[in-house]
Amino acid sequence: MTKPLKRHLPTSPFKAPVAPPLKEFAVGDQVTHDMYGLGRVIGIEDGIAALVDFGSARQRILSPYAKMSKL
Repeated sequence: MTKPLKRHLPTSPFKAPVAPPLKEFAVGDQVTHDMYGLGRVIGIEDGIAALVDFGSARQRILSPYAKMSKL
């Protein structure tokens, strides 16, 4: 069973939760991934995925890039 989302009324004195900014990567960016380690972005697919060369393998990492961060 899923947990219902909390509603926030515009007149509420409490702030609504702010969504984290989307991660954007460019070709040539150095990145680190929790599973694959250090790598370099070699391709971008219109915000859908990033192709990353990790040295031993190339991986297509799908958005959202939860386990990948820019160095």
